[in-house]
Amino acid sequence: MNEPLRVGLIGYGLAGSMFHAPFISTTAGLRLSAVVTAQPQRQDLVRRDHPGAAVLERVEDLWARAEDLDLVVVATPNRSHVPLATSAIEAGLPVVVDKPLAATAAEGAELARLAAERGVPLTVFQNRRWDSDFRTARRLVADGRLGDLLRFESRYERWRPELKAGWREYDDPAEAGGLLYDLGSHLVDQALQLLGPATQVYAELDRRRPGARVDDDVFVALHHAGGARSHLWMSAVAAEPGPRLRLLGTQGAFVIHGMDGQEEVLRSGGLPTGQDWGREPAEQWGQLIVDGHSEPVPSEPGAYPDFYTGVVAMLRHNAPPPVDPAEAIAALTVLEAARRSATEQRVVTLGDAR
Repeated sequence: MNEPLRVGLIGYGLAGSMFHAPFISTTAGLRLSAVVTAQPQRQDLVRRDHPGAAVLERVEDLWARAEDLDLVVVATPNRSHVPLATSAIEAGLPVVVDKPLAATAAEGAELARLAAERGVPLTVFQNRRWDSDFRTARRLVADGRLGDLLRFESRYERWRPELKAGWREYDDPAEAGGLLYDLGSHLVDQALQLLGPATQVYAELDRRRPGARVDDDVFVALHHAGGARSHLWMSAVAAEPGPRLRLLGTQGAFVIHGMDGQEEVLRSGGLPTGQDWGREPAEQWGQLIVDGHSEPVPSEPGAYPDFYTGVVAMLRHNAPPPVDPAEAIAALTVLEAARRSATEQRVVTLGDAR
């Protein structure tokens, strides 16, 4: 129990190098033991950033040392999430899978079934649950400051008019590319966490940039079982982004602009350490509006490190996973319904087999 859990990380692209390795290496109770990446440049980065980790070229080399690992993290292109997580489970290794868990809800459910059958812990990296803005919104809702929530508006909008090379731009459904799956995995998860199950889904998926093969401008509307609605936007062609969050309730509203700052710090090479991690400056705080009066609301600190702290608790103390795979599967069900809605140009009722 005193020795740190040994972690094998598969993939050292954007997700592996920026969203996983820094947190694994700074979380008490974890040690980054091995990283799998076939690209020589990324191998050099691993040796520079994590000199104590073994650098492996093939995933088969990781399975060969399964007895020396306590956890596997899958941070690879979406197409490979299920096969790699399956191999980890079959090796008896607990596994963290980057979002989305799978390309389809059925594949995600089969993976979760296998993990439960083998008694192997499985969780999904839905880090945006720990964004400062979303944590603040959840606090206001829980405290009753807005009354009954009527509508949740959420945006991840960017200005990226030029296409970039990479699998996210491929139109093969197995790749689960495009913004609906990339950013929608976060926004739908947040909506379900805040407002509960969705019963109806309407979506618009467009390809706005010349040569785009996958959706790059998306709108999704959800009707939740409790009566509230979510309106979600994802765009690569928003020259002027709208509010990051706008919540409308029976007693007031909450509006916040700008993105959570944790990603920017990670991109600049910062590590998730220190008491100021995740804290937003006062000028970035949102506004609570009640009866026409507006007041700033101190933001909850962003808390991405809490995910891997939860992973340690899951493995050491049998605590619930920081993200239940069933919740990731529910989000995939909504994403599939959104694609169907856009294709058929109609509202899709979840559970509707027509």
